[in-house]
Amino acid sequence: MLKTQELTLNMGPQHPSTHGVFRCVLNLDGEYITKVVNHTGYLHRGLEKLAEARTYTQFIPYNGRLDYCSGMMNELAYVMTVEKLMGITEEIPERAQYLRVIMSELQRIASHTIYVASFSLDIAGFTGFMYAFRDRDRALDLIEAASGQRMMPNYMRIGGVAADVDENWFSQLQKLLDDMPASLDEYDGLITGNEIFQARVKNVGIVTREMALDIGFSGPNLRASGVDHDLRRDEPYGIYDRFKFDVPLGEQGDTFDRFVVRIKEMRQSVNIIKQAIKDIPEGPIMAKVPKVIKPPVGEAFHCIENSKGHLGFHIVSDGSTKPYRTRIYSPCFVSLGFFPIVAKGQHLMDAVVTLASIDIVLGEVDR
Repeated sequence: MLKTQELTLNMGPQHPSTHGVFRCVLNLDGEYITKVVNHTGYLHRGLEKLAEARTYTQFIPYNGRLDYCSGMMNELAYVMTVEKLMGITEEIPERAQYLRVIMSELQRIASHTIYVASFSLDIAGFTGFMYAFRDRDRALDLIEAASGQRMMPNYMRIGGVAADVDENWFSQLQKLLDDMPASLDEYDGLITGNEIFQARVKNVGIVTREMALDIGFSGPNLRASGVDHDLRRDEPYGIYDRFKFDVPLGEQGDTFDRFVVRIKEMRQSVNIIKQAIKDIPEGPIMAKVPKVIKPPVGEAFHCIENSKGHLGFHIVSDGSTKPYRTRIYSPCFVSLGFFPIVAKGQHLMDAVVTLASIDIVLGEVDR
């Protein structure tokens, strides 16, 4: 009888967002994985404690360091929580509300394009990486023009947004929106419809509907498993209830579905931005809020549909200029927890694809 011995292997970094700050320990029986243990905490930014040592306004730019592919949406979740705590949710000017939607959906496109790029690269598809980064750079150009920063925008404000944009900015945005459908068709032709790609990712890392709900998946990962839930539609925040858009769903929750859902979501983001551009009114971009923010004693929780899933902030106020407690609900942290469950029994090469498909950023995991 052939005697085999399990091999312990340190894997990582295997994904662009895990550059030295995440590893997993695999137990292998030949090419098959028998056990996975995630090791996080190497980055550990301590943002929740930093928030308690900063004023409410000072903490806004720190949010870009969470999921650094989704800075605008991170900031939006935070400032909306503070606004809820202060009871000024209804006082945000209309123009600021529309700019928040436009920036958030533009950021969603930038985040999903880097997902397409990194996922393609993880399975040795370098050409797809270049195509997606081409479009991501255009989205970041617009974010930079509006905020002054490409990845850490510091654009959202408690009561509105930091700066308005002019007609030239909107014309550049319109050019991107006009080009994106053709770019997404290129992704589908180059990557999604590629037979080699499909053979590599279909029926790999399957997460059933029931499993997705048990794990606590949200966002594109949840919808890829066939669960029809999107906070923008089902629990609308801001002015999202004014926009019509479809919620793309997967069928069996494999890595292929998780990829395709994000491609389709970018098409819907284009659709939402076009509606926002058409209806955006003139007017102020900031509500009349105190220069020194001191919310009343109490607590508030607010959650938004981030590019990775449900991003929420729980803030406790003691009536001072700084939060007494701040806690962040991270979709990336939840998604990473599924990896040891699904990777067990997989081939080693499939584990790399599975990890890439859940779209994690360690800045948010080790918050």
